[in-house]
Order: sequence, then C-alpha cells, then structure tokens
Amino acid sequence: MSLSPAHWQQLPAQPMLQHAVERALSAWWPRVFGYHLLKLGPLSSHLDSRACTIAHQIRIHPGDNAGLVADYGQLPLKNACIDAVLMNMLLEFEPNPYQILRETDRVLISGGYLFIIGFNPLSTAFMGKLLPRYREQLPWCGHFFLPSRIRDWLGLLGYQVLADERFFYHPLIGSPDRFGFWQESLEAWLPGAGSLYMLVARKLDSPLTPIMEKRRVRQPKWSTATTAGRAGRVQEP
Repeated sequence: MSLSPAHWQQLPAQPMLQHAVERALSAWWPRVFGYHLLKLGPLSSHLDSRACTIAHQIRIHPGDNAGLVADYGQLPLKNACIDAVLMNMLLEFEPNPYQILRETDRVLISGGYLFIIGFNPLSTAFMGKLLPRYREQLPWCGHFFLPSRIRDWLGLLGYQVLADERFFYHPLIGSPDRFGFWQESLEAWLPGAGSLYMLVARKLDSPLTPIMEKRRVRQPKWSTATTAGRAGRVQEP
C-alpha cells in the first residue's frame, strides 16, 4: 500500500485519537520490564511512553527522528534481544502483515510483550470505507483486519493473548468534539464497537524436548505352580 500515515496529524479526530491510544497503553506500561522497547512505525514512535519502565526505546520507521531506518519485515536486530514491541496502526498499511509479525517474533525474547493497536472494522469507523469521499483517504485506504484474525496469527506464532480491548467510539468522520452522546451510548451498550482495538500478547516458547507419553507398566501375571496342592507320598517308618 502506497499511502500510510507518517504522523498523527494525517489522521482524523486529532488530538483525541492519539490521547486515547496513550491512555489505553498507560495502564500496561508499569507491568512491562526489561532493557529494550521497540517501537515500530512513525505513529508508535511519537507516542508518549515515559511511564514505561524500559529506558532504552528503539524507534524504527522510514521517516525523520527514527533511531533506525529499516524494513519492518527484515529488522536489523539480533534474535531474542527485545523485551517489548509496540506496533500502532501499522499492519493496516503494510503489504505483508504476517511477515512483520514473524519478524517481530524473531527479535522478541521469550516472555516478551507485544502491543498491537489497529482500526476495528466492526465499528462506526468502517463507515468511511463505504463512502466514496473517504475511501481513498487515511485511515480508510488501509486494510481493516478483524481482531480475531490477528489473534489467529498470534496463536500460530505461539502467543498468549492477555487482553483484547476496544476503545475510542468516535466514527473518525467530522470534528472530534461531535457525537459525544452517541459515543457514550455505544460504550455503554456496545462495548465491542470501539473504533480502535488493542491486543496485548506475551510470547510463550514451547519446550525443546517433547514430553513423552507415559505408558502403563504391565503387571506380571502370577499363575499357580503346577505342583501346588499335590500331596507327597508319606513313607511309614
């Protein structure tokens, strides 16, 4: 896909959209520990993550202020060297999202955290894809993946999904101050209809040595001796 967001100002409903993402992540940052946090994509790089306990934060994207400029599908990092990865609104605009997840899995340590934020197609935000006026604009020009599909990909890679959240109930069309009543109603009555989803997953490695199935030990079958019960001949003195 040729058109992808390079900064938050290209997306609608700003700055409320960015603040909503930062609030959703703020509850998780104190739980993440380690040495290296990887932020994939320009939108991830500009998020406020000062509450995260990981001091060293690496930013990878093709734009300015990037720590590293690289292909998301071929990260210039060693295996198992990253403690947590954040990809915010990235998979929707990449031609091979599953390859990005596989490459992320390669650099993430066992037990590391993966944060994925994207646009929920089962929400009012999908209306922009139905209107020709918005169809070729950001973010509707991207592919809105179902969160269940992302969960399936994570399951294939051996991840445990810790949280699957929905938030920000604005339709992304019009002023961010509009639809206040409808947003509150959707959040109360249809909590799964948030315009954004956040998946929090943790990498689990399977044991290298397979566990052999226990076999039942056969008990020996004891049989009566052939001479048992026979009376011997008693000789009289």
